[in-house]
Amino acid sequence: MKINLMLETNSNLQTNFGYLLEDALISEINEIGITKTFKKDEIIIEIGDYIKFMPLLLNGAIKILREDQNGDELVLYYLEKGDTCAMTLSCCLGQTKSKIRAVTETDVELIMIPKEKMGEWLGVYKSWQSFILQSYHNRMDELLEAVDTIAFLKMDERLFRYLKDKAMVTHNDVIFTTHQEISQDLHTSRVVISRLLKKLENEQKIALFRNSIKVLQL
Repeated sequence: MKINLMLETNSNLQTNFGYLLEDALISEINEIGITKTFKKDEIIIEIGDYIKFMPLLLNGAIKILREDQNGDELVLYYLEKGDTCAMTLSCCLGQTKSKIRAVTETDVELIMIPKEKMGEWLGVYKSWQSFILQSYHNRMDELLEAVDTIAFLKMDERLFRYLKDKAMVTHNDVIFTTHQEISQDLHTSRVVISRLLKKLENEQKIALFRNSIKVLQL
């Protein structure tokens, strides 16, 4: 059973990271990495945690959130399979506490890399350097997009972009969620979300069902 799990993990590594990383690095990740699975809506990383491992996402999707002084959350961006969280790497290398919360958007499979390997691989594998730098670049673009969305888009536009993003990272145009959960992610009230969802449905951009939403325009 354990051998089958290792073979499956190696296959997932090859599929998601083989085109980015050298074979020697893939083998090392497979040897020392710890595979973990999480159910939907589980917290993987909490604000204030010291990070001991860097996650490589093999399957599923994760949302990254910030929290204000009142405990209200705001979604910053999503991670898909083949991604890692650059903020986690920053905490690993700087030995600082996490400033984000990582929550599973779907069932998730990760391989956790001990933080001691982060700096070591930067000096050994060029592909790892490129992967980390590209990850920083991608997450920075997503953070800027999140800031622009909050600053420049009206709430109905923010809501529709949020729904499209969720549909794309889960690879499913049907989103299983509640109005309350959406309002928490977008840092607004449930009443506002319900009104705007009805507006989007009238515009034929979405279709509303009980505890689910179908995105019609992707």
